[in-house]
Amino acid sequence: MNHFKTISEYNRHNGFPPPENPLISLVECRKIDACSLSREEFTGDFYMIMFKKMKSGVIVYGRTKYDHDNGSLSFIKPRQVMQMDNIELEEKGFIIFVHEDYFAGHNLHTEIKKYGFFEYETNEALHLSAREEEIVWDLFYKMQNEYNNNEDEYSREIMLTHIDSILKYSQRFYKRQFINRTQLSGKTVSRFNEVLSTYFENGQLKDKGLPSVKAMADLLNTSPRYLSDLLRQETGKTAIELIHIFLIGEAKNMLQATGNSVSETAYSLGFENPPYFSRLFKKEVGLTPVEFRKQFLN
Repeated sequence: MNHFKTISEYNRHNGFPPPENPLISLVECRKIDACSLSREEFTGDFYMIMFKKMKSGVIVYGRTKYDHDNGSLSFIKPRQVMQMDNIELEEKGFIIFVHEDYFAGHNLHTEIKKYGFFEYETNEALHLSAREEEIVWDLFYKMQNEYNNNEDEYSREIMLTHIDSILKYSQRFYKRQFINRTQLSGKTVSRFNEVLSTYFENGQLKDKGLPSVKAMADLLNTSPRYLSDLLRQETGKTAIELIHIFLIGEAKNMLQATGNSVSETAYSLGFENPPYFSRLFKKEVGLTPVEFRKQFLN
């Protein structure tokens, strides 16, 4: 598997023009031969933001293979395994390559890591409306205009401002997509709680311990970050917070209905550390498990 430390190496390997700046490159794809990427798996020390309308082809990102048939934005982080095969574009597209060193000393060096969509799987790409496409293309052309100018002391800041705008708009558009997807497929939180209930009723808490966000995401066919972001959009809480709320709800019932000790209750709910269970219980309920039980005994 190829690993590209520089954008120049990657562009040369794929027949793209050399970048104007070694740390950033913009490629506009007007036809298939302008955006044909190597078919073997690769990784790189750079971010990629891609817009494409695909007629055919397969993209593999991380562990997911997905056949795109809509105009979409995809976000690839450094050192994530990537592969493209038999890509044929229906319309023009673009790729923005930004080496992680380009962000050094800028707020985006930290901020870009907060954008969850760099952790999403390929089948969770951002599908744009016609108006959203216009906004993204406008930002790309502004970047392209600056990219083709003679570089001066303002160039990097202007380019980073446009990248920041693309990321902020993408966050907004994802929120719209979350809402639309909820209307089409039902509340994710309902399905999430159903899976948790089944996990509990089948005795998996006792056998396998606390369900991880990754385990829940696998059962719901999403990536962990996408699941948490979608649940936060619906409920204001992340996946792990909802897992905790569900478990504390079960704990409250057990503390009222059984004579089990706090430790026995904790173990039966998959907690290996009863003190951690007690701290979590107090955080969610405002009382320790012992205090909670006493108020019913009295």
